Formats: sequence, C-alpha cells, structure tokens
Amino acid sequence: MPAVARIDPKDVFAPEEWARFSARSSWLGLVLVAGAWGLIFAAGAMFVLWPNLLTYVLAVMLIGARQLGLAILMHDAAHGALHSNMKVNNWVGEWLCAAPVGARLASYREYHLKHHRFTEQPEDPDLALSAPFPITRASLWRKVVRDLTGQTFSKQRGAQLFGGRKPGEVVNSSTSHFLLTNAILFGGLALAGYWWAYPALWLVPMATWLPLVTRLRNIAEHAVVNTKDDPFTHARTTLANAIERLFIAPYWVHFHGEHHVFMHVPCYRLERMHRSLMDKGYWSRMRIAPGYAAVLGEASSKPVVQLA
Repeated sequence: MPAVARIDPKDVFAPEEWARFSARSSWLGLVLVAGAWGLIFAAGAMFVLWPNLLTYVLAVMLIGARQLGLAILMHDAAHGALHSNMKVNNWVGEWLCAAPVGARLASYREYHLKHHRFTEQPEDPDLALSAPFPITRASLWRKVVRDLTGQTFSKQRGAQLFGGRKPGEVVNSSTSHFLLTNAILFGGLALAGYWWAYPALWLVPMATWLPLVTRLRNIAEHAVVNTKDDPFTHARTTLANAIERLFIAPYWVHFHGEHHVFMHVPCYRLERMHRSLMDKGYWSRMRIAPGYAAVLGEASSKPVVQLA
C-alpha cells in the first residue's frame, strides 16, 4: 500500500511558530536523560534509606517508569530530536537510553520510521500491537497479570538472549550492548556496597512495571483509533494527569497524536504544540482521550460472548 499522507507544517503553523516547535536544543535533551537517571537513583536511594514495602513498591514503579522514559528518549533520538548534533544524539540515544533497557537505536530507527510511513496499514510493523483491540476486560487483566509477574519480560528477554523470534520479526534489541551497560551498572553498585540493588531495584522494575507501562503506552497510542485518511486520526493523544505522567507516561509521550503528524518535533515541545493546535481548532480532527482509564475502558470494551 502507499505511504500514509503527510501534512505540511506550513499549512498549520506560521513560519516563526514552526521554527520554535521544530528547533532541536543542544542541552534540553541531555537534561532529560540526566533527569531520568537521577530519578532512577533517587528512587533507589529512597528505599535504601527507608526500607519498607511501600517505599519498595514506589521505587519499582518510579524506576520502571523511568526505564520507559529512557526508551522514549531513545525514540526521540531515533528521530534525530534528542540533540542538535547528530553524533551526540546517536551516542546518547544508544548508550545512555537504548542499551541499558535492551534496545538498539539503529535498528529501532529503521523499524520505527517504517511504522510512521505505514501507520495502521498492513506494512506497519506495530500493527500487531493495536489490531487485536478492543478485547474483553478479562483478556486485558490477563495481560496485566503476565506483565506484573514477569512472564512478558521472560518471554521477550528469552527471545533476545537465546533466539526464538518469529520469522520476519524485526530485531530492535542488542544483547551485547545490553549486557555491557548492565555489567557497568552492576559493577558500580557492587563497588558502592549495594550489589543487591541491581536485581532488586533495576531488574525487578524492568521485569514488572516496565512491561506494564509499555503495554499501556502501546494501547493508548494506537488501539481503537479508527484510523482514517486524515493524519490527525492516526494516533491518540491522552490528557495524562500529574500522577499518570509520573508513573505511566513520562516525557510527554501521551501527546502521540501530535507526534505522528509532526514526527520530528522534540518531545519537550509537544505540549506547547498541543496547546497551539487546540487554539487553532484541530481538536475536532484529533483522537483525544481524557486519561488512561478512559483509554483502557475503550480498549477492553469487547463484550463477552455467552455460549448457548
């Protein structure tokens, strides 16, 4: 099928507006990467200083959400939007964002740009993530249980480390870079006297909360959007509240409708661009949800079939 239609930014924004939205900063992306790692270590320190069940659960959720945050910043790097210098963009995107969570920037970029080119068409490599929806509420809960109990993680990491991908499946992960960066992280924690923090405060979030919030992200972005010819309908924007942004949707990832129309805009400019589009009346053309609860309600709205 032909690639999806594109909208010329000049048809939507004045030249000075578009220049502000599309500008790549030489420092904002680096601040976001540093902030992600800072919150990861701060959440871990919270549990070390006040060890109890509540602080551990909070730490797992915060760290897992920032692991997703690293993947989101890798996504920006895949679009060349993390830094104004492409060499810096690619190095930071690979070694500080992608590799620690088991991804690979170069292969992800190829895969992801194909997703943008053929969004919700048969050639879309992400179509399998949205095509099954809506599903029943029971099916959704089974997926949540698999995520939180580590079953999803075990299946994905097993395929990454030992093979077992389906024929033709796109490879977006790197075993060697993942093992190297994780060995450095483990070694640093061990030298500091906290070797146990690597499995308890890095692997456990990666095996539980990260798969769950990654699934929620995928559902919110494209499930049940009823894509039409208008590029403004190709993805959903979810109006996440502060709690959702902290634990589910970091770094403006919930402005996915805006990202799909103008995919090279850095993540840190999406919220301002969203407000501009709302002021211009584009809300009437977009798929906008009031929050993640509403998205999950729609995505799990398939009725249960009662057998006679």
